[in-house]
Amino acid sequence: MTLRKVLLTCLRAALDAVDGRRAVRAELARRPLHARWHLVGVGKAAAAMAQGAVDVLGSRIEGGVLVVPVAHVPPGFDPAAHGLAVHHGSHPMPDQSSLDAGAAVVDFVSRLPTDAQVLFLVSGGASSLVEWLHPGVSLTDLQALNRWALQSGASIAQVNAARRRISRLKGGGLARLVQGRHLQALMISDVPSDDPRIIGSGLLHASSHVPVDDPMATAVPPALRDLLDRVDSRPQPPDDVPEVPVRIVASLGLACRAAAAAARAQGFKARVVRARVDGDAAELGVRCIAALARQPAGIVQVRGGESTVRLPEHPGRGGRNQHLALAGALELERRELHDAALLAVGTDGIDGASNDAGALVDAGTCQRGRDAGCDPHVSLARADSGTFLEAAGDLLHTGPTLTNVGDLVLGLRLGGHR
Repeated sequence: MTLRKVLLTCLRAALDAVDGRRAVRAELARRPLHARWHLVGVGKAAAAMAQGAVDVLGSRIEGGVLVVPVAHVPPGFDPAAHGLAVHHGSHPMPDQSSLDAGAAVVDFVSRLPTDAQVLFLVSGGASSLVEWLHPGVSLTDLQALNRWALQSGASIAQVNAARRRISRLKGGGLARLVQGRHLQALMISDVPSDDPRIIGSGLLHASSHVPVDDPMATAVPPALRDLLDRVDSRPQPPDDVPEVPVRIVASLGLACRAAAAAARAQGFKARVVRARVDGDAAELGVRCIAALARQPAGIVQVRGGESTVRLPEHPGRGGRNQHLALAGALELERRELHDAALLAVGTDGIDGASNDAGALVDAGTCQRGRDAGCDPHVSLARADSGTFLEAAGDLLHTGPTLTNVGDLVLGLRLGGHR
C-alpha cells in the first residue's frame, strides 16, 4: 500500500463524514422537526444541506432561498422542485452577485408571515457569498476589506470582527430581520470551537468575544481604518438578537476522527493532534515534518485548522494548503525522509483562489519540480506554490466537495511498516 493511497483514503473518509446532505439528514432523523418549515441556506454546503432537509422533511418544506457559489448544487438535486430559489454569490472575493444575493435573502425573510417556522442552514463561505451593507459602504469598500483579509495573515476571528463593522447581516443582523418567528439553525462549522457567533461572521448571533477593534492590531491599512471608523453603526447589544437554537451537524473534529479511523482500518496507528492548525503556513509545514521525523513509523498524524499566509504584493497561484505543502516538501527533502508524505487540503475542495484542494507531497516533490524548470524556494517566496506543485505533479483536485469544515493536514512515515 503506497503512502499516497493511505492518505487519500483517510481524506475520503473525512470528507464523507462531514458531507452536507448526510449530516443534515442524520441530524433531522435523530432529532426531528415537526410541522412546516421555510429554509434559508447560506454557504458552500447550503444546497447539499438543503437536500438533506428535503430527504427528511419532504413536502413539509414551504419554500426558501439558498445562496451558494457557482457549481455548488449537488448533481441530481433540483431545488426549484421544492420551492427553493438559488442565488449564486462570489467566493472568496465578494462582488455584485454577493450583494444581489443579500438583497434576495432580505426580501425573502422580510415577507415571511409572523407565524412562520424558519430553518437556517449555514456553512463556511457565507461571509463572502451574501452581504447587505450599511449605508455609506460601497462594494469597492467591501472588496478592499476582503482583499486585506486574504493577504494580511489575520485570523478568521479578526477578519470577521472587521466584516461585522460594515454589515447589516452579520453580527446577528439576519436573525434580527426574522425575530418573532420560530427559528432553528443547523450549521457546518469551519471555525475554532465551533462557535456559531463566528460561523459566517455570525449571521444569526451577536458578536463573539473578539473585540470589535481587535482587527486594528493586525495593521489594518489607513484607508480601511478610516472606513471602519466612519461607518455609521455601533455594535448592537446582544439582547437585541433573538435566540436561535443551533445544532452543529458537522465539524473539523468529526472529520479528523473519521480520518484517524480510516488510518486504523488500513492497519496503521493514528494520532489526532489536539493543537489546532493555526499561524504561518510555511512554518507549519516545517513543523509537521519535524513531528513526523520524531515519531515512530506507521502512525498517521491528523491535524485540522486553518493556517495563514501573508501574501506579497503580486502573489502567484495557490493557497495556504499548497504553501504549507511546499514548505513541507522542502523539509522532507532536507531531512531525506524518503519514506514519508504530507497531505494538506481544504475540505471544501478549494484552496485560496485556486481550483485545487491542496497538495500531497513527498521527498521527491522538489526535484520533480526542478526537473520541470521551477525553483521551490522562489515559488514559496512569491506565494506561487500552485505553479510549482503542478509542475511536480502533486496538486490535488477534488472539485467542490459540498462541505466545509476547514483544512486537513495528514502525514505518514512508513519506515519498515508495510
